[in-house]
Formats: sequence, C-alpha cells, structure tokens
Amino acid sequence: MAAQGAAAPIRNVLLIVSDDLRAGVLSCYGDPFCQTPNIDRLAKRSMVFERTYCQGTLCGPSRASFMRGRFVGRPGITLGEHLQQHGRYSARVGKIFHMRVPGDIIAGTNGEDVAACWTERFNSPGQEAHSPGEYACLNLNIVSRSPENRQSTGDPHRPFVTVRTDGDGSAQPDFRTAEKTVELLKKMKPDDKPFFLATGFVRPHYPMVAPPQYFDRYPWQSMVLPIIPDGDLQDIPTRGRSRSNSESVGLDRYPDNQRRMWSGYYAAVTFMDAQLGRILDTLEAQQLLESTLIIFTSDHGYHLGDHGFWQKSNLHEQVTRVPLLISGPGISPGRSRSITQLVDLFPTICDLTGVPVPEDLDGRSLRPVLEDPAVKIHDGAVSFVNGGIGLRTERWAWMSYRDGTSELYDMDRDPGQYTNLADRADQVERVRAFSSLLKQLTAEIPQAKQNSKKRTQDNRK
Repeated sequence: MAAQGAAAPIRNVLLIVSDDLRAGVLSCYGDPFCQTPNIDRLAKRSMVFERTYCQGTLCGPSRASFMRGRFVGRPGITLGEHLQQHGRYSARVGKIFHMRVPGDIIAGTNGEDVAACWTERFNSPGQEAHSPGEYACLNLNIVSRSPENRQSTGDPHRPFVTVRTDGDGSAQPDFRTAEKTVELLKKMKPDDKPFFLATGFVRPHYPMVAPPQYFDRYPWQSMVLPIIPDGDLQDIPTRGRSRSNSESVGLDRYPDNQRRMWSGYYAAVTFMDAQLGRILDTLEAQQLLESTLIIFTSDHGYHLGDHGFWQKSNLHEQVTRVPLLISGPGISPGRSRSITQLVDLFPTICDLTGVPVPEDLDGRSLRPVLEDPAVKIHDGAVSFVNGGIGLRTERWAWMSYRDGTSELYDMDRDPGQYTNLADRADQVERVRAFSSLLKQLTAEIPQAKQNSKKRTQDNRK
C-alpha cells in the first residue's frame, strides 16, 4: 500500500451512502427518466467514476468491506476508528454498517454497527411499510390503505412493497437522517476537531416509501422495462441465476406491476435526492464546501427485471456497479472510466486528508485518478457472492462459480450481458488469463466469501 499522502487543504470528510442504488438509474450516468437534481448538482463539481464496483453484493458484506478497506471476510480496523486515532471526530447518522431494512429502521436499533467506529452515532427510525398511505404489494397484486396485513420485517414478499405515504415525508427515515446531518453540520466550528461524518440513506431500498408527488413524476405507463431476449437464461448457469426472479416471485403474472416497481424505485431515489439537497444547501450556507471532501456512493446496485431478476446477491453488472462521486477542494470536476473499487475509499480518504494509510488494506488511493482521470490503478475489480467471485476488467466481465461453471461477457459489444462466451473454444486462453489475474488480485487474502450467516441476516431484512 501507499504510504502517507501529502498534506492537502481537505480538512473534513462527508461520506454519503445510498442503499441499493444502481448507478444506471441516475441521470448523471445516463438515465433519461430519473430526476435527481441534487446528485446532478454534486456531479457537476465532482469526479464522476463511471466504473466503480462493490466487493460485497449484499448490504452487510459490502458495508463491512468498504468501511475496513478490505475484501469481504477480511477483518481489520474500521475507517472511523482509524480517523479518530488521528485526531478526527467521527459520527454516523442513519445506516452505514448493516442494518435490517425495515427491521432495525422500525425498531430504531443499531443492527451490525461497530460502536468503536464513531464518537457519536444517531439512528433514524421510521414506520416503513406501515407508513399511513396507499400500500401495494406488487407481486401479489394487492393495493390497500388498510394498516393491517402489510408485508414487513421477515415477510417473504416485502421486497415488492411500495407506499405512497400520506404527509410530506418528514416522518421518513431519510428525512430524519438529513435533518440530523444538517444539525451536526451547523454545530461544526472552525476550531473544532476535523470531522468525519457518515450519512446513510435507506432509500431506494425496499419498501419503496415516498410522498405522492414523487410517485406522480413517474407514471407507471411510461416506465420502460429491460429487454429480455428469447432464451436469455439458457446460457446463464444455475449459480448465476437470481432466485428472486419474476417467475419465482410471481411478477411474471403482472407485467404492469413490473412497471410499477420501476415507478416506486424512481420515486424513492428522487425522495432520497431531495434529502441530499438539504445537506448540500447546509454545506454551502456554512461555508464548508471549501474544506470538505464529499463522497457519494452506494453499497451495491440492484436488479429491476434485468434477465427477469430482482434485487441483488448476484455478480452481474447491474448489481456490482455502483455510483461514485468525489468532490472537494483541489479536485477538478470530470469523469473517469478507470476501474475502481469501494475498498479504495478508505485509503483515498486517508491520503487526501494527510492521515497515514494502514499497510494491510486491499484498496488503493484514488488520488492519481482524481489528478488524471485516465490513470489506471487496478487491472480489475473483484466482487464476491456466496459460491462465486466476479472479475471486471476494462472490457470483460467474468464470473467463476464454485461448481465449476462460469460466465464471460464482452462488455464493449454486449453491455446487457446477453451472450455468455465462457464455453466458447476461442475464449479458453482468455478465461485462463482471467483466472490467473484473479489469483494475483486476491493473493494472500483469506478465502473471502459471504457465509450463510450473512446471507440469512440479509434475507431476514
């Protein structure tokens, strides 16, 4: 790993993490429908990373990984502990380490949070699926205003719930998270310790709850579903197929409700974006933009009917690719297509704030890319799922599963990942090269896998 970075004018750090946000739905990543004026506003002053990949494809493993700067399954000091040891105030608002959504949000509990990571920590409770308003369980085709019999914590159909909630949204957890973040920022004084403030929004994670005006922006009739060619699943091995698919969950019976899923997801994203705007307004009003590193990202992406798949826990591009915006004093706005990883955040924050970088991190500082967007710091990005591992290079995506099956996609010619080339004779040498590269990238790393306990915890959200 790199040694301590040179001193920089960056004094404070604000890390903002959205939940289950796939990069492709943001307008700054090319979506023509989703309205995210505040993310767009941040993007204009940021380096926008177009090819950043998560290491864990579920909330818990991913968050533990990037908050330690280590591949999934690797223990180590957390970012907040390390920054505290070097004179920083460290605070969490909302979900940073894993919390069950909706379980811990309804209860207002800490989930798998690491107390030592923070000087102070604040939860943002909410009623989630029980929020008063028009409730829909789309895979069961149920719409109701009754407060009874709603799919919630531990219930099997909770990922397909939307709520057009009554009121202005001020009772929602993301509103409360923004409110507390604003309060903390207003308290910051120039002679206080430098701060590391981590703000975690829970939207667009299910249940997709937002006031009606956000749903109204996205009429379901206007939603465009992903293209699924005939026979699309025939060349995807069993390990590569999501168990949460349209047929298994019942959404295949209700194609209009698949469009309503998109409408609900967009509504939740735009509601989250509005809360981000309140934070950005406060940073500007408090004159903190001149001294604060701002990072916006998500723990992983999300399937919304791609290949008929829903949710996460998968090695395909829509799950592994995440948005990443970085802005701050001395950072020029721009866009980079360099392959980067969420484990890079820990060393990057240290490097840019002049804090020593721990020697045993798996990530690398993104400072060289911030200085020159064309710089290459990784030969590939790795992602882990129970029973498999993925490798993303500049052109190729390769997934290798424990049962010996695999997937290989030419992302220049086939960005939708419709044609699996892994078993083609002309790709044998390429697959061997990727296998060798993967071993190199994960050399001396303990077998990193998402164990059954983690999978069970995420499935009980």
